[in-house]
Amino acid sequence: MIKQISIIGCGWLGLPLVKFLIANNYAIKGSTTSKTKLESLKKHKIEGYLILLNEKGISGNYRDFLAKSDTVIINIPPGLRKNPSKNHVKEIKHLVTALENENVKNILYISSTSVFKDEYHFPIITNTVLPNASSDNAKQLIEIEQLLKSNPNFNTTILRFGGLFDDERHPARYLAGKTNVLNANAPINLIHKVDCINIIGLLIQNNLWGIELNAVYPIHPDKKTYYSNFCKLHNLQLVEFNIKEKSKGKVIDSNNLVQLLNYTFKQVP
Repeated sequence: MIKQISIIGCGWLGLPLVKFLIANNYAIKGSTTSKTKLESLKKHKIEGYLILLNEKGISGNYRDFLAKSDTVIINIPPGLRKNPSKNHVKEIKHLVTALENENVKNILYISSTSVFKDEYHFPIITNTVLPNASSDNAKQLIEIEQLLKSNPNFNTTILRFGGLFDDERHPARYLAGKTNVLNANAPINLIHKVDCINIIGLLIQNNLWGIELNAVYPIHPDKKTYYSNFCKLHNLQLVEFNIKEKSKGKVIDSNNLVQLLNYTFKQVP
């Protein structure tokens, strides 16, 4: 029997994820907050829904969007850069009520390794380390993780990605030419979109619920070395790092994921 999955958030990562899962014989419903993107979903023959979470509730036909889906993937960022005063936790609480009402069994929540604090001694973040970052963005993500994990009505897997990139969207292209960039000696923690999608596919295929995984490529050169080399290789203006300021950072350890999924990363940063 074909499994049905609802994916909340069909943007840069979500849309290729939808295509990947459809190609692997899953029935997919996808949501977006944009009418333009809704048309794009239809062009790709994806069952799309215009769904918008806000602090007062959910707009759009979310009941049909969630109906008969055993699994829901929540793939939406808090959005605090554009709206720093936003309460994303409240938005997710409304979604949780909807998930309960539609008897969804499994939740995959796409979180971020930013829930772990950067330190001067570059701690190694294994799967046993508890989230401890204190920025507003991180605190909201941590609260949402706890909210979902503690809910007895469904099984939740938390998947925390490091810095996402692909060939077109790479942090070096944003940093190129910038000056006084901090944390020159901090290790990188990046992951390619292809690996993100493959990992999600394996979690669903193997019914791995009720776990927490951190996912980044397992090699961590320092930022100054890495971005300097990348910019030279791609003819980008070099990044000027502040090497006088002491660096803060962390090393995200993905060994637990590699062992659990028998996974080999496909794309080198």
